[in-house]
Parts: sequence; structure tokens; C-alpha cells
Amino acid sequence: MAWIPKKRVVVPFDFSDQSIRAVQTGLDLVDDPANLFVVHVLPELVPTEPGVIWTTVDDKDRQEHATEAIHARLSEAKYKGIHMHAEIGDPGHAIADYAQNIDAELIVMPSHGRTGLSRLLIGSVAERVVRLAHCPVLVLRGLEEASA
Repeated sequence: MAWIPKKRVVVPFDFSDQSIRAVQTGLDLVDDPANLFVVHVLPELVPTEPGVIWTTVDDKDRQEHATEAIHARLSEAKYKGIHMHAEIGDPGHAIADYAQNIDAELIVMPSHGRTGLSRLLIGSVAERVVRLAHCPVLVLRGLEEASA
């Protein structure tokens, strides 16, 4: 139980062990799992992809499949009642926008700890979320060492 339970906490989810630990931290910060919102962000489809050209893939189906995958990954009883959702777009913007749309009080997310050239080329989702979010962001560091 959190010292001061939050009403709405968002946890970005990328199916990694670090994300699962962030979900657990989010659960510790809310008094009811229904106050936890897990979101996965899918990249936008490129118009030249075969699935788009042949209209066999669309965003709605992708979001449904991603949401089902989140439910499958977080299927234990302790995760019952958590809101699970998939968005499409740039992860930093989509996470910040989702948190603002549901009026979240806090975003809890892991930092994958990339440094140097990989961080420069890939960018830091956590850094963008911190810059763009309307609410505080708790970035969980050191989770990589915990899994080693």
C-alpha cells in the first residue's frame, strides 16, 4: 500500500521484465488495481507495407491484438482490474497524451539505461515522457541489474 495512494497511475508497457516490475511498482502506489492504466504504444504503419497496401492490416486490429497480448502477459490474479490499452504513434508523445487524457497523477516507467551512441540514435522514451508529461514521472533505474 502506498503512503499516499494515487487515483490514476499510467505504466507504459513494452513486454519486458522491467515493464512488469514497473507494473508492480504502479500497483504498490494505488489503493485499487482499477486505478492503474497500462499502455503499450505501437509504431505507425508505413503506407508502403504490404499489409497496408492489401488492406489486411489496420490500426484497430493491431490495437486489439496488442491489448490481448498485454492481458496474456499480465494474466495473474494480482493484475485483475488493471486497465490495459494500446495506442499508436511516437511512444513519448503517445504516453504523455494518454496520461493527460485520463487525467493521470503519475507515470511510472523503467529506464532501459541506454547510453552513448545507442541513446543518441534511438533516443530515450523516458526522457521524452519526462519532458512532455503534464504530471510527475517516476523513472525506475537499476532494474537491469536486478534481473542479471
